[in-house]
Amino acid sequence: MIINSTSVGLLHQKKYFRKEMADAVDRLCAALQFKVSAGTRVLLKPNLLTGRSNEHLACTHPEFVAAAAEWFIEQGAVVSIGDSPAFGTARGVMRATGIEQALAGLPVGLIDFDHATPAMLAGGLKVKVARAALECDLLVNLPRIKAHSQFYMTLAVKNYFGTVMGFQKPAWHLRYGDKKGRFASYLVDLLAVLPPGITLIDGIIAMHTTGPVAGRPYSLGLLGGAINPVAADTALLQLLNLDLAKSAVWRECAKRGLAGSETDRLDYPLAKPAEFNADGFRTPGILKPESFNPIRIMVSACRRFAARLKESS
Repeated sequence: MIINSTSVGLLHQKKYFRKEMADAVDRLCAALQFKVSAGTRVLLKPNLLTGRSNEHLACTHPEFVAAAAEWFIEQGAVVSIGDSPAFGTARGVMRATGIEQALAGLPVGLIDFDHATPAMLAGGLKVKVARAALECDLLVNLPRIKAHSQFYMTLAVKNYFGTVMGFQKPAWHLRYGDKKGRFASYLVDLLAVLPPGITLIDGIIAMHTTGPVAGRPYSLGLLGGAINPVAADTALLQLLNLDLAKSAVWRECAKRGLAGSETDRLDYPLAKPAEFNADGFRTPGILKPESFNPIRIMVSACRRFAARLKESS
């Protein structure tokens, strides 16, 4: 994808009403001059972290996923939805969280990231990326706004980590989590190997205090969009009145001078950040190390295997 846009669309949206959200997606795409041709192969990539937690606050809301799918279908696109969850399969998480039910009757493909294609990141790391993510014409990023106990916040850029296949994700934590800045650097490198697309942001009910799993709901009342995920992250950190420098991902983007990393150069064609009230939004007081120890990796592998076994039974 090309990182050059500095426009971020923001809209007020209080409830997960599908028709209103589909209209909001249309307004966001129009404001960002994002168009889709008939026959375009579109992959929607929500956050499907796990189907086990916290009334599914850890995942993108089912009605938002369905609203986005409906909009792309109306444009004539061929739509698939997938991810690489921390536990279980994408289809299993979509079933557990209600996404599968919300999509019932829509002509969409629900896919697991089972096949990988090797890609070389600019930093020299060879990584197995989901083939479905690389072979689509447009990759549509559907993150939920969440605090993160290791990365401060998980927003647009971090959500693309789900295109990295399976066990590589905890392996990144093990190998690069204790190397200052390396993990965030690879996350940013990942953007360059992925197809173009758009980020559409679920911020109606965000997660705060901790995350990405066990946080508390926060009514932010926001839907957003950006062609450039770096610009989306910068805008959201500013909107939430957070210290941008505490985000390792944002620091890496700013270090590289990427478009969208400077707050005073962002353009807001719709609502402005100051129009949203984020009083009381809390992030973790002390961030945990990004690294996982080997025991945690083994436990994680066992839990992943158990979750897949349960789904297949």
